[in-house]
This record gives sequence, structure tokens and C-alpha cells, in this order.
Amino acid sequence: MSVRMRDRLGGRAAVVGIGATEFSKDSGRSELRLAVEAVRAALDDAGLTPGDVDGMVTFTMDTSPEITVAQAAGMGELSFFSRIHYGGGAACATVQQAALAVATGVAEVVVCYRAFNERSGRRFGSGVQQREPSAEGAALGWSLPFGLLTPASWVAMAAQRYLHTYGLTPEAFGHVAVVDRKYAATNPAAYFHGRPITLAEHAASRWIVEPLRLLDCCQETDGGQALVVTSVERARDLPHPPAVITAAAQGAGRAQEQMTSFYRDDLTGLPEMGVVARQLWRTSGLTPAEIDVGILYDHFTPFVLMQLEEFGFCKPGEAADLVAEERLPLNTHGGQLGEAYLHGMNGIAEAVRQLRGTSVNQIPEAGRVLVTAGTGVPTSGLILGTDG
Repeated sequence: MSVRMRDRLGGRAAVVGIGATEFSKDSGRSELRLAVEAVRAALDDAGLTPGDVDGMVTFTMDTSPEITVAQAAGMGELSFFSRIHYGGGAACATVQQAALAVATGVAEVVVCYRAFNERSGRRFGSGVQQREPSAEGAALGWSLPFGLLTPASWVAMAAQRYLHTYGLTPEAFGHVAVVDRKYAATNPAAYFHGRPITLAEHAASRWIVEPLRLLDCCQETDGGQALVVTSVERARDLPHPPAVITAAAQGAGRAQEQMTSFYRDDLTGLPEMGVVARQLWRTSGLTPAEIDVGILYDHFTPFVLMQLEEFGFCKPGEAADLVAEERLPLNTHGGQLGEAYLHGMNGIAEAVRQLRGTSVNQIPEAGRVLVTAGTGVPTSGLILGTDG
């Protein structure tokens, strides 16, 4: 199994195009239109046309089907199409699926996309309101009747245990929010452009579910993001330096549930991300010390700290100090707390910009970037690097 051995995908495909709509609170147009705008922008960025595309990947949660986006964007025949489950946990796995298709010759040019009106339309932060009968819905029946109705409430359980175990206060989470907003403040594409925050402002923000405050929770966004994946060989003939997929992985832990894995032996970590971390390090041959930038999924600040610990950037309970000291450049686009909540797809785009040298918050000589997808659910991750 790939969980135990190095896989052979690394270095065979690359992200060659990135495109997005504006990030807003009211897009004024359909989710399909957002998807098509992002896809066309990504193809333009890659120097490719809709007719070059023969594969598409998105989230099971996306409302715009692959064939509908293909038709609306002017694409022709498709030889590959795929969807990834588990909400934000799917982000990096869309790129993994695209790379698998390219590496095996199933497709030559694959577009990954995600688009939603998550602020003006369906608001994920409002929690579970109605579900069709399913095994997943039944599992939530163990939590919902007791008041655990929203993602914030589910994360708060683990966050409270984390603080208790390591003798910390909620200020530990504030460091993540401050760093994200610092980078968002200098990013013109970010919703919170020009609006950094301090630890004091974090501590003064209202409680959502203790120990989570408003500024521990990501925003809600309307928008679309798309990525184009092709072979490394073809990428070398395209306009931008390729962001080579050095390693890609998915992970689900033992006793895994969607955001409510409360029956594990320990609530202070993210075992699903531990599975991803082991695969990424094994396949890439890299160590935490060799990563130049971390783009870590930040729907809630506590899970950023736990991710840093699962990947071995520091010992358990020490991630808040690592973030406060800015030992690792983190979420240089502003993250989902500061730039936009696009289910992590905008984070992959930022990783590509860092490797191209075009980020508005460019880290000098960035050559290796770690990107993660949603946590608390079965998840995924990437290490992207330069060519050569």
C-alpha cells in the first residue's frame, strides 16, 4: 500500500495554469458562470485553449458538472472526469487525480476547478440544516441532538482538548489569525486587503463556540478557482515555469468521521493529516527543514497548529510558538481567513505563484511548497517544486 511505501507519481506532472474570479460576498452570477470564468482564466494563463483539455476534476460538492463546464467553456471530447469527496479535504486530491491521469496517459491536459456562492447562496457555516438519508447523516445523529450543529462547534471540541492538554490559552490560536491577516493586508486580491489584525483584536472578537472566536473562523466567499495540470515535458513549452508535483497524497485515519471524530483515543491531533504527511515525506524524500513555504488549510486556526505538528515542523503543543516566531512562511496569500474561502483551491494557486516568483508576498528563492487540504475530514496534500 502507498501508505507504507514510496509511490512513483512524483515528478511526472505539473501545474501550468492558474485562474480565478474575484473573491466577493455577492458574485451576482451563477456558480456555473464562476466555474467557467475561472477555467478560462486558468487556460489563458497556461497558454492553452479549451480544445486542448481532455480531463476534468472537481469536488463532489460542486454544483457545476464536468460536462456542463466543458460545454460552457467550449471544450470538446473528454477522456477523463473525476470527483473527490469530503468537502475541503478534496482540494489537493483534485491535483493528485489530474496527475494520475496525465502520468498514465489517460488524459493530456486536465483542469481542476471549484466554484460556489458560499456567502450569497449556501452558507456552510450555518451547519447541517437538511440531509437526505445516508450513513453519513446517521453518524451526525450522535452529535447534532447535543448542540454540535456547526463546523465551528465540531472543531471547538478538539480545540478545547488541545488547550487543556498543553496548558495553553486561546491566544495560541490568535497567532495563526494574525499571520494570515498580515499577508492578506498586502494582497490586493484578498477580501481583507489593507486590514491586518493584532493579537489584542483577536482576543476582543466575539465568541463563536468557546474556545473559538470570530477571528479563528474562516470567512465565507463567492468565487471560483481553477488549475491546469499536464506533463512536465509539455509544461516546459508553455509560458510559465511549471510547478512540478513532487508528491501528492490522500489520507483517512482510523475511526475517521467527517468533522466529528470524537471517539478516537486522542483529540489533540489530526491522524488523517498524519497519513498524508508520511506519504509526502516518503515519496518526496524531503524533510520539514527543506520546505520553503507552507500553505496550510485554515478553516479554523486550531487545525493549522495541529497540522504543523503532524508534519513534524515542531513537537506537539509547540506550533503556536513556531507561528508566532514566523519560522515558516505561512499562508502568504492570506489563507482562507484573509484572502478567500475557496475550499483550499486558492492556496494551491498561491503555491504556484511562489514557485514562479510572482506572489505579492514572495518568499526569496522559494523552491518547495507544502500545500494541505481540509482537516477534520479525509484529506489530501501536495508538495510542489520547481523544475530541476
